[in-house]
Amino acid sequence: MTFEWYISDYLAEFDARNVEFVNYREGCLMTGVQCLFEATGLEYYKNFIVRFGEKYVSDDGMIKGFDVDDYNVDRIRAGTVLFFLLNETGDLCYKKAIDIIMDNLRSYPRTSEGSFWHKSVYPYQVWLDGLYMAQPFYLLYDNAFENCANYNDIVEQFKLVRKYMFCEEKKLYHHAWDEKRALSWADKETGRSPNFWLRAIGWWLMALVDCYDLIKEEAYDHRRVLQDLLNETVSGLMPYREKGSGMFYQLVDLADVEGNYLETSGSAMVAYSLLKGSRNGMLLPEKYAPIAKEILLSIQANMLPWNNGFLSLQNICGGAGLGTHPEQGRYRDGSVAYYLAEKIVPDNLHGAAALFMAYAEYLKSCKLRDDLI
Repeated sequence: MTFEWYISDYLAEFDARNVEFVNYREGCLMTGVQCLFEATGLEYYKNFIVRFGEKYVSDDGMIKGFDVDDYNVDRIRAGTVLFFLLNETGDLCYKKAIDIIMDNLRSYPRTSEGSFWHKSVYPYQVWLDGLYMAQPFYLLYDNAFENCANYNDIVEQFKLVRKYMFCEEKKLYHHAWDEKRALSWADKETGRSPNFWLRAIGWWLMALVDCYDLIKEEAYDHRRVLQDLLNETVSGLMPYREKGSGMFYQLVDLADVEGNYLETSGSAMVAYSLLKGSRNGMLLPEKYAPIAKEILLSIQANMLPWNNGFLSLQNICGGAGLGTHPEQGRYRDGSVAYYLAEKIVPDNLHGAAALFMAYAEYLKSCKLRDDLI
């Protein structure tokens, strides 16, 4: 019941908000709520998403804050919930919204080999985050309206990330890559950022398991690419687990560095991906499902204390990026000091959304849940 209490209180508080614009954080939370609806069948979760759509999508299909002339993969993420809303309500405003986002994606700038830029303000850069932001929406649209014509394009972008961002020595993925090697954070030979940020790896893992599920079974070769990438990523990541909790550090490979900490959102993303990958056949369930369960139990025991009568999710990195922050103007150099100086924010949307998804996947995967109370 602990997670369910937290989810109930969190959604009640979120429902009372009136955000100025919908970004990927809200989109991720709606994905988490959709996962909970799929796991439980509770109308409460469906109605929550419907209220969200009514509040933030206008009759002409515009999502609050979406700029058709801005190229930003973060803005694409909220588009995935539109397919759920269209299917559940039949309201054509959601089809209009889907088309608006897809029109933006059709003209989206790319690297020379075809990867989406992370944002127009970050030209020629690919971030691990971006695969989760854009590719599930792209696949949902392709399945629904274009007869799977873009599978090659979608899977190729995963292969390009493997080509340019995987570290063979550490068996981990770098946070970002600059094709032009123009930014000071980019290695002049490889173009890679210097460190391995947990939540970026979590975004990548979730992109792999979600996109695998969306690719039709007959497209075996494409599904196999994602399955192989997932197994390689998971195998490389597991040696960095913290022995006492099974969780992972903010900077994955630097457990002994002063100021590094066990980070909740990325650890929950790993748990979600291990559970979903175990359930959908990508991973060996007997090997990886127990690890995911251990992570969830650790979050419940260590990262979800009571605070003034409410449960509060702790140890969530508020945000991390590279280069000049478009709103704040500060430069993020990708150093160890930078990642460890970013604020730790309790109950941050990143962490809540990831926990919702992980718990929902646990419910889908396990009929007995006496050990999560």
